[in-house]
Amino acid sequence: MRWDLTVHLFTSLLSIYQASNFFLERLKKDKVRKKDTRGMGLFSSRKAHSGFSGSNTAEEVTRGIDATALTAIITGASSGIGSETERILALRGVHVVIAVRNMSKGQAVKEAIMKENSNAKVDVMEINLSSMASVRKFASEFKSLNLPLNILINNAGVATYFKLSQDNIEMMFATNHLGHFLLTNLLLETMKSTADQSNIEGRIINVSSNAHKYSYNGGILFDNISDESRFNIMWAYAQSKLANVLHANELARRLKEEGVLITSNSLTPGAVETNIFRDTILSGIATSLGKYFLKTVQQGASTTCYVALHPNVKGVNGEYFRNNNISESNSKAQDTELSKKLWDFSIKLCENNGNA
Repeated sequence: MRWDLTVHLFTSLLSIYQASNFFLERLKKDKVRKKDTRGMGLFSSRKAHSGFSGSNTAEEVTRGIDATALTAIITGASSGIGSETERILALRGVHVVIAVRNMSKGQAVKEAIMKENSNAKVDVMEINLSSMASVRKFASEFKSLNLPLNILINNAGVATYFKLSQDNIEMMFATNHLGHFLLTNLLLETMKSTADQSNIEGRIINVSSNAHKYSYNGGILFDNISDESRFNIMWAYAQSKLANVLHANELARRLKEEGVLITSNSLTPGAVETNIFRDTILSGIATSLGKYFLKTVQQGASTTCYVALHPNVKGVNGEYFRNNNISESNSKAQDTELSKKLWDFSIKLCENNGNA
């Protein structure tokens, strides 16, 4: 076990070192210099096509937007960029449904939002994305409310050492990808009905990570998805984030073929100072380096809020966003055969644990 921890730490530090060198070299080439290093060290502050950059906050990229006609579900929204996304969407008038595993934390977020904005429309519902039974229960309970659904933000994510979910699937793949895959499929008809009746474009957003570029060779371990002997914490996390992009792209292709008024996109929030690595030895490293290399939560939530609400994104489908602009995912993420294979693989996993 000590050897495994040593390997994981070495791999993690190497990744941080490589990423730091890459961005620092780019900053030198661009001759970018910032006096305030808080949240500005490793991401571009240059405005691109959208008029926004990685330095903008979620509040800034949604300023002036009236979204009072919309209803959104946000998963994993009890802390970090999830709770900030909720706050901003509620501020813009969206009826926000907080989908969380820890109800007390979800209620605390709701109370904080209501204290700031007494007119906010916020509900809290329980979901454990690592359990297919819990995902199905959540979808059933949401449908029973007869609410519309315009926006689905698949935000929840975990980073942890090897463990199996309740359905005997490696925990990061189960939570970060499969739970969201099943949830999206179960709510898709509600979103289609909402879009058809309201004539308002529905938006599905998968919060991925630039770490998707560092998955296992071949991208997804289809034959060894829950094999502990093949497990590496960073590669497994990257695999789950690659799955987020592949899922969004394949869903976008299917929605386009069907001619439905719904788009599907993925994004990276960038390197954000959150507690996603709280269960690993990276927690202390992230805390120590955060003020130099990481975005603030307010900046980290901006791309999610931009893709969810901004009129510039209307009709944009199957894209990968970074720093509030369309960016480029890696070649594996753009592999249509891989995305189709992952779709079929995910369907089978869901069917093996019940009816999708």
